[in-house]
Amino acid sequence: MAPGEAALGRAEAIAGEVNREQRLVELCRVGDPQAFGRLVALHEAMVYNLASRLLGDREEARDLAQEVFLQVYRTLGRFEGRSSLRTWIYRITVNLCRNRQRSWMRRHRGRACRLDELTPAEQAQLGTGRPEIETPFEQLRRTERARVVQDALLTLSFDHRAILSLREIEGLSCEEIAATLSLPEGTVKSRLARARDRLRMALEGRLPAEARP
Repeated sequence: MAPGEAALGRAEAIAGEVNREQRLVELCRVGDPQAFGRLVALHEAMVYNLASRLLGDREEARDLAQEVFLQVYRTLGRFEGRSSLRTWIYRITVNLCRNRQRSWMRRHRGRACRLDELTPAEQAQLGTGRPEIETPFEQLRRTERARVVQDALLTLSFDHRAILSLREIEGLSCEEIAATLSLPEGTVKSRLARARDRLRMALEGRLPAEARP
């Protein structure tokens, strides 16, 4: 497929996704409970994934995911469609995680999540599970690496943790991250570079050289 055809196909796919989102939002606004259930089903894994990375606590992430969709339900009427629905939900998730961490800091609480304590399904949601068959040694090595990376991620500031999670784990573009965090795209790129440096420094000595980002 030629580059022009690939770009056109991607543009058509994005337009189709936006149209489906708009239709789903319209159904939710008129009180269709099945439509809101579909909205939750489409986005609940990504919300849990992001909240787990930002908070470092699986129980808190589950609780916060419920809070996210409660806020989505309450404020969907104010969604103007200037960004994608996914970006809007990411923004709500990041803001609620930021508020919760501030609450923890006021109460002098710390949180830490060991990924090796998660179920296989939860590891898959966090991006640490793989569908292929692995030997016990391979599985242990992958899980341990995921735990070390998560531990290092939690040593970063919330802003650096958020921008790394959105870019490296959730796969958002810098433009999408700018819309999610309400930042200029240039600020996103410079902050992302600093966050990568900080994570690399945090991982020095924790991982074998070949496994470092």
